[in-house]
Amino acid sequence: MEVKRPDAIERIADSFRVHPAVALVGPRQCGKTTLSRMVAASEPVVDLFDLESAVDRRRLSVPEQTLGPLAGLVVIDEIQRQPELFETLRVLLDRPARLARFLLLGSASPDLVQGASDTLAGRVGLVDLSGFHLGEVEGAATDERAGGSSQGWRALWQRGGFPRSYLAPDDASSLLWRQSFVRTFLERDIPQLGISVPAETLRRFWTMVAHYHGEIWNASEFARAMGTTQPVARRYLDILAGAHMVRVLPPWHENLKKRQVKSPKVYVRDTGLLHELLELPTTNALTGHPKVGASFEGFAIEQLLASTNARSAYFWSTHGGAELDLLLIAGGERYGFEFKYADAPGTTRSMRVAMQDLNLAHLWIVYPGAEAYDLDERISVLPVSDVPTISVSRLVSPR
Repeated sequence: MEVKRPDAIERIADSFRVHPAVALVGPRQCGKTTLSRMVAASEPVVDLFDLESAVDRRRLSVPEQTLGPLAGLVVIDEIQRQPELFETLRVLLDRPARLARFLLLGSASPDLVQGASDTLAGRVGLVDLSGFHLGEVEGAATDERAGGSSQGWRALWQRGGFPRSYLAPDDASSLLWRQSFVRTFLERDIPQLGISVPAETLRRFWTMVAHYHGEIWNASEFARAMGTTQPVARRYLDILAGAHMVRVLPPWHENLKKRQVKSPKVYVRDTGLLHELLELPTTNALTGHPKVGASFEGFAIEQLLASTNARSAYFWSTHGGAELDLLLIAGGERYGFEFKYADAPGTTRSMRVAMQDLNLAHLWIVYPGAEAYDLDERISVLPVSDVPTISVSRLVSPR
C-alpha cells in the first residue's frame, strides 16, 4: 500500500509561500525522507544531501561553496548532525540573488529547533510531522479496495503510525520493528541529540509514562518511583516530549467558582509504541487490558490533532469530578471532545457541566462504533473512523 500525505505536502507548500526555507521536524522513521521525495517529485531541479552519508558530509564541509551556486529545491536530510550549517544558510537566504529554496529534515532535537528558530528567524517555517494518521491511511485503503481490503483504523491503533510498523506484512513483523525502534531510540538517537541519560533509566521512565498514559502528571510520584528528584523527573519528561515520543497536554483553567486541575496529562504519542512498552503484542491482549480505554483516548486525540492541525489544545478537569478530555479552540469558539471505548455512549452529568461552564459550541463523543448520531442539538456521537471529517478551518458536525 502506498500512503500519500497530501495534508503534509500542502503544509510544506504553504510554508514555502512565506519562507525561503522549511524545516520538517519529527521523530526518526516517521516518513520525513519519503515525504521529501514526494515534494521533490514535482520540482524541475532538485539537489539532495543526506548528512548520514560520509560523502555528503564531505561535500558540505565547505557549505557556502557547495550550496551557494545551487538553484531550485535543495533538500538537506538529518541536518541536526551538522547544526553549524544554520549560519551558512542564514547568509545564503539573505542574498538578493538567491535562486534556491531549502527543505531541511531533522529528527526532533533542541539543537534543530533552536537553530532553526534563532539563527534562521523569519527565514524558515517549521512543519511538524508525525506518523501516519487516519486521513492518510483511510485514503490509501480506499485507493486499493478494488484489489484488496482495508486494514481499518484498528490496525493503525494497534500498530501505531510509524510507516514501517503500520505497513509491516504481519503483526509479528510490526512488533519486532517497534521493539528495535525503542532500543535504537534510547541507545543511539538520544545520545546523538547530546543528551546524557543512561538508556535503561530513560526506558524505565518511558515505561512508567506508558502505565500512567492518559493520567495527570505527578512529578513527586515519578521522582519517588525513579529514586530521583522532581526536577530530574521533569527533565526526563521534557526529553521525551521534545523528541515527539510523549505528549504533555496542558490543562485549561479560568476564573470559575470551582477548583480546577492545573497539572498536565501525559500520553505516549504513538499507540504502537505504547503497546510495545506495555507488552501488549496483539489486539486481543490490548482489548483485555485495563489501559484499553486510555489507549483509545490517546489514539483519538492524536488523530484529531493531526486532522484539525489545532494550535490550541487542552483538557479540563475540576476537583469536583467534572472533566473534558479535549478542548480545542478555533475561530474564537470552543469545541469539546470526550472519548469513550463503549458500544453506544450517551451524555453524562460531567458533559453537561463542561458544556455550561466552558460555553462549548459543540461537543463530540468519539467512540469505536460505526454509526454517527446526535444526542441533542450541540452533542453528537462520532465514530473514530470519521475523525478526518472534522474540518481544519472550522469544526462542524459531520452530519
